[in-house]
Amino acid sequence: MCGIVGYIGPKDAYPIIIKGLKRLEYRGYDSAGVALYDGEKFISSKTKGKVSDLEKRAEAENTLEGSMGIGHTRWATHGVPNDVNSHPHFSNSGKLVIIHNGIIENYEPLKKELINRGYTFKSDTDTEVLVNLIEDVQKNKGLKLGKAVQVALNQVVGAYAICVMDIKKPNEIVAARLGSPLAIGIGEGEYFVASDASPFIEYTNNAIYLEDEELAIIRLHKPIKIRKIKSDKEVSPYIQELQLNLEQIEKGGYDHFMLKEIYEQPDVIRDTFRGRLLSDQGLIKMAGIEDNLNKFTNAKRIIIVACGTSWHAGQVAEYMIEEFARIPVEVEYASEFRYRNPIINADDVVIAISQSGETADTLAAIKLAKEKGAFVFGVCNVVGSSISRETHAGAYTHAGPEIGVASTKAFTTQITVLALIALRLAKAKGTISQSDYLRNLIELELIPEKVEEALKENDRILEIARIYKDAANCLFLGRGFNFPVALEGALKLKEISYIHAEGYPAAEMKHGPIALIDENMPVIVIAPQQNHYDKVVSNIQEIKARSGKIIALVSKGDEQVKNLADHIIEMPNSTEALTSIIATIPLQLLSYHVAVLRGTNVDQPRNLAKSVTVE
Repeated sequence: MCGIVGYIGPKDAYPIIIKGLKRLEYRGYDSAGVALYDGEKFISSKTKGKVSDLEKRAEAENTLEGSMGIGHTRWATHGVPNDVNSHPHFSNSGKLVIIHNGIIENYEPLKKELINRGYTFKSDTDTEVLVNLIEDVQKNKGLKLGKAVQVALNQVVGAYAICVMDIKKPNEIVAARLGSPLAIGIGEGEYFVASDASPFIEYTNNAIYLEDEELAIIRLHKPIKIRKIKSDKEVSPYIQELQLNLEQIEKGGYDHFMLKEIYEQPDVIRDTFRGRLLSDQGLIKMAGIEDNLNKFTNAKRIIIVACGTSWHAGQVAEYMIEEFARIPVEVEYASEFRYRNPIINADDVVIAISQSGETADTLAAIKLAKEKGAFVFGVCNVVGSSISRETHAGAYTHAGPEIGVASTKAFTTQITVLALIALRLAKAKGTISQSDYLRNLIELELIPEKVEEALKENDRILEIARIYKDAANCLFLGRGFNFPVALEGALKLKEISYIHAEGYPAAEMKHGPIALIDENMPVIVIAPQQNHYDKVVSNIQEIKARSGKIIALVSKGDEQVKNLADHIIEMPNSTEALTSIIATIPLQLLSYHVAVLRGTNVDQPRNLAKSVTVE
């Protein structure tokens, strides 16, 4: 949510910052801006709209010169999206300039105090309050920029990732974070700052990830200084080598990142179980599980916390863990869990799932669980992310960078990791027969080629999308392991096509949604020939009797549902648990094609951000 880019070095800052902002567009935003130091003064351009709109304005206003600068894409929180509320924001004197991701919760009393001291405000943002607070600290205490930022941040409540420049410090950027991610790229005689590493990956593969409540003073030709905001304790910078390359964050010939990421799934699922799944030996090896096996096998309960698509992956995991390992599982929205005074015991295991590893509510849920004495295990995609550092142990998915806002490959790789965990725990507890265990291992190893087979239905799915692209509403139905898949299918459709869609357990249709069914209502039914098949067929007949339009996902060779449905999409057979991965693929393609046909912005749907780093 929002994007930060900063540069200080010998090169022209403007093209680096603009390219970096484009790399961060996937995070979601409604306005953009840039500020540069041209050797004498700050020059700035900002505008409501896209980075391309910012480029036009910057060129018209000649905001192009300078070897130090900061840029920002804003997702509105305080104040409507407009030119004035866009970042960067200047202090009253014009000597300080700031960009900020996050929310300053106590900005109103701070603003009133500053107004009483003679400060004026042009925008409605909390960020303009912060930059003037820093200036006020500087003026009253005679502090240098870094110390003034530190003192000011000790007065604010909320979340932030910030970059600040001072006209009196023409070779210095001060950066700090609490709750919002911030990375510093270290090049040859140059530094970069960004919300993630994608803006600077072509310039350096060395980065420092700031921890919460850390402040960095970045000076040209000098080592970076990092200190704790609360204690003033100096911290030795930990430089990581990035596991990222430029090719991964470009479209590679696809029309959209989302389509590229859908088609990457066979490879990234293989990458996720490579070295962990040894089906020929009947083994699953995961260091995070092996080192803490007793924590899991002795757990009275597993609590899964997540948001959005990751919550749906957690729902699949609930079915898997309870089915195979016979451990009770609860799946919680992290945003609710953190506020409802949950009962957490020391013998509980909490699994936190997040693609980005930066989801604010999930991070808060982790901290709460740790305070209560629970063992916390993370499942995330981004190496070095906050969740990977906050949890006691964990497992990375290996999806690679996911740029499309609507999550695809993150979901299937999360299920892959969670399936490995469920089967490993079942083996350790002796709650699964050897034959079922081995069958699931073999089937999991075959999932990538079965996903490839499912992708071959693309043309058929495109034809179906053409028929239903103008639908106003849509239902997704599934039972058992495929109920969470129905939820995820509905979420994908509403996220990128803006069609109202809901997912339900098929049997719950009679408890309300059936009232909506008529000849204009497409109903997507996940109907593999597995458990509950006869029940799902009965549900399909009920829809048919009310003139609903049926799109059925069926096992290859199915004839019974084929004779009832208006359209069928065939998928390869697998075990019931692992069909949840395969069934996801046609639903992703259907949502993608409907959205493209409706002319929406597939990779950057309106009002959405890739990583929700504020509440």
